[in-house]
Amino acid sequence: MGKPQFNPVRDLVSGAIMAATSVPQLIAYAETVGYAGYRGLATAGPTLMAWGFTTGGPFMNSGVTSITALMAKSDLNGEAYMAEHGEEAYVELVAAYSMYVGIASIFLAVVGFGKLASYVPKSVRTGFKWGCALGVLVSALPNGLFNSGSKEVKALVAEDNIFGGFVAFLKSNIPQASGAVNVTGLIYGLTHPQEWAIVPTIMFVVGTWFVMNGKKLLPKFLPPGTEVILATAFATLYSMNFEYSGGIVGDIPVMDPDAGIAIPGTGLKIPIEVLDYQKVLDAPVAERMGGWPALVITSLLFAGVNFLSIMGIASGFEADNGIPWSAPRELVAQGVSCGVAAMVGSAPVSGSMSRSLVSRMTGTTSQLACILTAMIWILAMPYMSIMSPTPKSALSAVIVSAVLKSVVIPKALMDLKGIDFVVGWGTAILTASTSPTLGFGVGLVLYLVTIPLQSSGEKKAKKE
Repeated sequence: MGKPQFNPVRDLVSGAIMAATSVPQLIAYAETVGYAGYRGLATAGPTLMAWGFTTGGPFMNSGVTSITALMAKSDLNGEAYMAEHGEEAYVELVAAYSMYVGIASIFLAVVGFGKLASYVPKSVRTGFKWGCALGVLVSALPNGLFNSGSKEVKALVAEDNIFGGFVAFLKSNIPQASGAVNVTGLIYGLTHPQEWAIVPTIMFVVGTWFVMNGKKLLPKFLPPGTEVILATAFATLYSMNFEYSGGIVGDIPVMDPDAGIAIPGTGLKIPIEVLDYQKVLDAPVAERMGGWPALVITSLLFAGVNFLSIMGIASGFEADNGIPWSAPRELVAQGVSCGVAAMVGSAPVSGSMSRSLVSRMTGTTSQLACILTAMIWILAMPYMSIMSPTPKSALSAVIVSAVLKSVVIPKALMDLKGIDFVVGWGTAILTASTSPTLGFGVGLVLYLVTIPLQSSGEKKAKKE
């Protein structure tokens, strides 16, 4: 037990497997943030490299996750901003938010938040996780069922008297209910199968089933994540050889030959594009949030929620493998990685449970593995045009397969008892109907308000 003995060959193999199996996720989560999928590929390497140099865990892996993507998009009301100002301005806005989340993470490390995080009630964490999972499903499903994704769903909802009227009421009277607007679109989409695009829907349903069941069907010697690669590859081949009507990743811009970070004394450049820092600083994040106090609170909540994911992953490795971890160090790692995310135009990053588990399964012995994964992503970026014809319905299948079961069968929520059941479901509904950050904050308040209502038995059980 404890940290494995360092073996650079095993780290190289593990890092290469991680690099290959994670590509579809990188594109899919960028789509969830609301900007072009190729940006997920272009920005993942630098942030993971920063993480590799600062984290203390050999298996710990990070990146934009389904939850951080959803939170960033919800907090910034990304779709509306991009529709008004364009994608480049939205990328700068997201980058600026990553910067503030990074600063908040380091502040939390300094004030000792790591110890406080362990006191977040289970009912709030459980409800928040389910609400976010539903939000991810809501965000991904339109690309799986409709040719033009969420744009088509919104247009169809607007034309419907009942659904359109309800959405108009929410926007006029409860502007914070952005999640409820999106859930309304989900309900409309599921109840109007006659509007579905045939080929994307078949690709989405089959892809989701295969990714969820592929481990049982494929040979045992294949590495974890092979089912994701196969589902994405077959969908891409179909798109390349037949007239595919649904949305695709699209053209991946060629990098400016003068851009990149020069390697001193070699004449070579690392293919990383860095944003204009002045534009990032000028991005109207505070205005978008309703003022600087609101931005401070939201950034701290985002950083705190992010750290809960890291805490869960690190605690699991400590219990299973005897690997100790430091809360302040991991908070700093989160902060540094989010700072690098701001430099390259990425959404805030956090610990990734799925990638961390794959890292352990494939024989990682040190942080070198994720650094090598990052280097592979960076160096391979000029050749990623191979992903241009990849159908968005296949990427949606990758995302939906990760959350579908937990949304449809909310076992952890149903296992809550008494007042915890009320707090858990209250947090879940608020998270899904407003935004993850607001839902988490109100969930904490709901828990505090209901403490006097808890039975003596419940209080005793929590102390134990």
